[in-house]
Amino acid sequence: MNKFRFLTSGESHGKCLTAIIEGLPSGLEIDEDFINEELKRRQQGYGRGGRMKIETDTVEITSGVRFGKTTGAPVCLVIRNKDFANWEKIMSTSPEDETDEKSFTTIRPGHADYAGSVKYNHKDLRNVLERSSARKTAIEVAVGAVAKLLLKEFNIHGHSYIIQIGKGLVEEDFHREIDNAKASGDTLGGKFEVVYENIPVGLGSFVHWDRKLDGRIAQAVMSIPAVKVVEIGTNPLGIKGSQYHDEIYLENGAVKHRTNNAGGIEGGMSNGENITVKAVMKPIPTLRKPLKSIDIKEMTEAEAHFERSDTCAVEACAVVAESRVAWILADEILTKFGGDSLDEIKRNFGQS
Repeated sequence: MNKFRFLTSGESHGKCLTAIIEGLPSGLEIDEDFINEELKRRQQGYGRGGRMKIETDTVEITSGVRFGKTTGAPVCLVIRNKDFANWEKIMSTSPEDETDEKSFTTIRPGHADYAGSVKYNHKDLRNVLERSSARKTAIEVAVGAVAKLLLKEFNIHGHSYIIQIGKGLVEEDFHREIDNAKASGDTLGGKFEVVYENIPVGLGSFVHWDRKLDGRIAQAVMSIPAVKVVEIGTNPLGIKGSQYHDEIYLENGAVKHRTNNAGGIEGGMSNGENITVKAVMKPIPTLRKPLKSIDIKEMTEAEAHFERSDTCAVEACAVVAESRVAWILADEILTKFGGDSLDEIKRNFGQS
């Protein structure tokens, strides 16, 4: 049974975001500066909102690491929300502090508000917003940074880039599109690509649907807030098989592919080429110029609730996707070459 997993907790305006990572091997060097740099990347990007001026995310490691290296015990990561100082009573865990301040009952179209209120029987939509908010991706990026540190030990590296924002296809267009959307009280989505290099052959499996690498990656990226489309490799629509499938040849005795339309995955397994994942993020659904909606308390028509938000967060979403893919790849590395210490895993990896 694979024991590599993580759980997170925390709300958008709560005291902190927390993650517990189980199954990291002992002996992995944990670089806090690298984790914090990844957190900084998530907060950057043209079109981000006021929250980024309040928070300067940094990680605190509270267990599982001693003298800079993992011990094999669960690792706990904490990111404290600086904005909690302004929400301490509103987000209190004590019944004595109950208040209607910052509560709202008007549904925001495109958010989790309506379905979440029905599912969990909430009358105050603040209870849905706080956990469904993309703020929780901060701690997921910290977890992904730890996964990246493990992948680096095997010379596996990833990066991402923006393909399109709105109708813009180059950086100057991106900024102009975002400026225009902001001026009109609107928002924008876009498309990005994540690429991981130096992938060993045979991660994933064809034997069961839930072990297929492309399926696992697709689920990990699709579950990022606002992501609506995930592609592995090149979209095959309108292309004949003779044009799409990657021909194979030998180079110094090694199997190679002349192209990489499959995105590095065939039959649910890595084939040794770069893994490429494209995703489309929808426009952020919190609009300064609100859409029509209803108030679930009064059951009357109303304008949607507005909560401080970004105009565009595609660059941040790409960083989150990098982290999600890193976690899946790290999990697959441990599944295939696993051991309790980094030295043991490296021996297994070298013998493959």
